[in-house]
Amino acid sequence: MSDLPRKAVTRTAKLAALPLGIAGRATWGFGKRIVGESAELVGRELQQRTADQLFKVLGELKGGAMKFGQALSVFESALPEEVAGPYRAALTKLQEAAPPMPTRTVHAVLEERLGEGWHELFLEFEDKPAAAASIGQVHRGVWHDGREVAVKVQYPGAGEALLSDLNQLSRFSRLLGPLIPGMDIKPLITELKDRVSEELDYGLEAQAQQAHAEEFTDDPDVVVPQVVHQSDQVLVTEWMDGIPLSEIISDGTQEQRDRAGQLLARFLFSGPARTGLLHADPHPGNFRLLPGGPEGEDDWRLGVLDFGTVDRLPGGLPATIGESLRMTLDGEAEAVYELLCAEGFVKETIELDPDAVMDYLLPIIEPAQVEEFTFTRGWMRSQAARVADPRSPAYQLGKQLNLPPSYLLIHRVTLSTIGVLCQLGATVRLREELEEWLPGFVPEDPADGEEAVAQA
Repeated sequence: MSDLPRKAVTRTAKLAALPLGIAGRATWGFGKRIVGESAELVGRELQQRTADQLFKVLGELKGGAMKFGQALSVFESALPEEVAGPYRAALTKLQEAAPPMPTRTVHAVLEERLGEGWHELFLEFEDKPAAAASIGQVHRGVWHDGREVAVKVQYPGAGEALLSDLNQLSRFSRLLGPLIPGMDIKPLITELKDRVSEELDYGLEAQAQQAHAEEFTDDPDVVVPQVVHQSDQVLVTEWMDGIPLSEIISDGTQEQRDRAGQLLARFLFSGPARTGLLHADPHPGNFRLLPGGPEGEDDWRLGVLDFGTVDRLPGGLPATIGESLRMTLDGEAEAVYELLCAEGFVKETIELDPDAVMDYLLPIIEPAQVEEFTFTRGWMRSQAARVADPRSPAYQLGKQLNLPPSYLLIHRVTLSTIGVLCQLGATVRLREELEEWLPGFVPEDPADGEEAVAQA
């Protein structure tokens, strides 16, 4: 058996200790304020101590605890530098590693899912895992046809552990809220819970990965490994080397950061247009930089892994996103407001000032206003502070806006990707990608329609 169900009591105890620790530190902070220390200084120290404990606990567990930590980690850019700095290493660790599953458990799963002769399918199989994630771990091997492969083995009991952790985390999500300014923790946990069954289904993951692999075959910029074999709890794909994006974030050159950022933006917007699927788990552990891009060995391509969570968008990203972006840039406040109302971003029972809505949106879309934009932690912090300060107009207006269910995952993926771009400190030609791939961002030329009619 895996350590996931067997150590359920230990897992529960560790997660249960989090709110107690948070409450204890809150009392400590209150005491510090009584003796005259600055509320701002005490608040930052309290935030740092809470974050230290949270990520230490999440880093020791798999399941939903790790999933939540990975999802949260991409928003590290929004934190004040003096708070984020000390535990940035812990966040990076969450993106790349988890405690390994015992070898005997791995062999038992492979025997159950691939048959007693599973060894015969491989010329080589490494018992030591090459990587581990929230619901499974990856082993390196050589398939019987000579291809180097990644063998993803799901932890037995992963589904139960995932739901148990997320249920427990949701019970004290209010206490975790202040960790990331402007980030509402509870909807994030709810959405992660909603995706559990999909992520556990390696058949769905294989379909999504193969669709991307076929579409991006011979692509000069993006590499997706082909699926080699799939069964319940086991997924075999082609092996992909490369530099993990977490290493680029910590030690990469500016050239590597900019290239990774450009390709990440390109993949975010081109993927749905080309495959009808949105890769919905954009934390750095799922991306690699590979040498040998369009300009030769000194250039880079983006390798993409883990298609366990995708949003199915048969028509690509909604045209409403591109249309509202374009009209906001053009200053068409009334038209933007009408579109947001029609799509359900403004509830029928609420009436807002279109100009106030425009003031709220403009800073968010700043990266699309220029030919190229440098994403920084400072910019991310300023955006988070703007929408998180209860005294600001942006905070009040943000509370009145509504996010329709069909946009929830798109919204989180976009925010997460921006978070990674800020971690990279990348200069990106975002507008170029929007114009190329985002429906509605560039208005249709009436002449195109006339030409199509004439040809028909």
